[in-house]
Amino acid sequence: MNTRIIAWYIGLSLLLISVLMAISGVIAFATEGDESRIPLLYATVITFLTGIFPLIFVRNRAETLRFKEGNCIVVGSWLFACLFGMIPYIMYGREFTPMNSLFESVSGFTTTGASILNDIEALPRGLQFWRISTAWAGGIGIVTLFSMIIAGSHNRSVLSEAEISDMAMQSVSGQKSILFANRMLVTYLALTILTLFGLKLTGMPWFDSATNAMSACSTCGFCSRNASIASYCNPAAEVVLTFAMLASGINFGILFLTFVKGSHRSVFNSEAIRFFLILVFVAICVMTGDLMIHDGQKFAAALRNASFQVASISTTTGFATQDTTRWPSLSVAILIICSLICGCSGSTSGGIKIDRVLLAIKGINWRVGLAINPRLVQAIRVDGMIRPFEHVADAFGYIFCYLVIMAIGAAVNIACGLDLSTGITASIACIGNVGPGFGDVGSMSNYAAVPEFVKFTSMLEMLIGRLEIFPVLYLFRSIRKPGL
Repeated sequence: MNTRIIAWYIGLSLLLISVLMAISGVIAFATEGDESRIPLLYATVITFLTGIFPLIFVRNRAETLRFKEGNCIVVGSWLFACLFGMIPYIMYGREFTPMNSLFESVSGFTTTGASILNDIEALPRGLQFWRISTAWAGGIGIVTLFSMIIAGSHNRSVLSEAEISDMAMQSVSGQKSILFANRMLVTYLALTILTLFGLKLTGMPWFDSATNAMSACSTCGFCSRNASIASYCNPAAEVVLTFAMLASGINFGILFLTFVKGSHRSVFNSEAIRFFLILVFVAICVMTGDLMIHDGQKFAAALRNASFQVASISTTTGFATQDTTRWPSLSVAILIICSLICGCSGSTSGGIKIDRVLLAIKGINWRVGLAINPRLVQAIRVDGMIRPFEHVADAFGYIFCYLVIMAIGAAVNIACGLDLSTGITASIACIGNVGPGFGDVGSMSNYAAVPEFVKFTSMLEMLIGRLEIFPVLYLFRSIRKPGL
């Protein structure tokens, strides 16, 4: 394995991080009395110098990448981004102890949206923008962003395939990984800009519009207000954000073909997207009725609250307009299910992904049919295309690994002193990159009071969930058996 070329590409990712830090620094210097100026300035310089070092001294950077090296670059870039992303927080101080700084950085880059901050509004504007910038960069993928400037289609392809899951590209057959990544980026930018102006039209200030648009489209849920979106009391903004979150939970490749290319392949022609939207619709209807019957809410209020929270949790965004920990048991159960399944592959959403659930359901149906009639010849089809059994096995394998890691995380949380509800839902929220759970880590609470070891294991879950498990397993396998 060529460690020098891996260092070169990781250095390139750090340069991208330093650019985002510099933009946040410019905002800090433009804001009177902003105390994050010096922390962001020093962090920018440190990150830039560290990133430029391998680019200067490493030769033969045009060498062809192999899968192992591409996978190491992807995992390494995410790890180093999180490590250097904590520097502005540490230098600012206050609530940001080293562990809290790393937690906030990892939560941002993985678009989890879990926070340790008790008073978000006390943060200087520059640091608030940096916090949201980490989420926006992590939403589309750190390597996907910097790979756009890499010369050589093969290396770009290797990196795209290492960061973007096979499941995402299976949904749009015939697209090369580079083309798919480009279309994801174009869709991501367009969606962010549309959401920004949509929020501005509702009367939201420019800074809040920009940060909330970046947060919604990255499905992170970081907000510059302590009470999240509830603090605005703006129904129109909630409608804009609901549509933005749902759009961000849909495969960007299909969105691009539908709205940019004008392709006949509409979002409604995709089985996975239809399945996702139907489940969201059913969840909203059931929850609206539950809130009316058991929480005493009027129809309009129940529909508004249910629609926003289902969209927020099912796309792993984590914005909040209500304290959902006080909601009836059925509504809580629906939100927990939403935080497990989540959006579509090829989106910024986390979780298991609806595509894998759909493929697993079809696989079970095929197996039951085969048991009833062994002579039955039946193929597994998604969107009219035959899916090989390897794809079904991959879906089952991923779901199994996901649930095992989630269960281990929940067991660790409970062993460290969290109650049952908090421990289980915190694990679900972290590996699914959802952010809020229930109990002590609910929609209007945070992770500040959880034990330090739980913060550490939660960060591991966030990273594993964001990288979709297998890149991390590939890395461990490569380290254990270097010859593979």
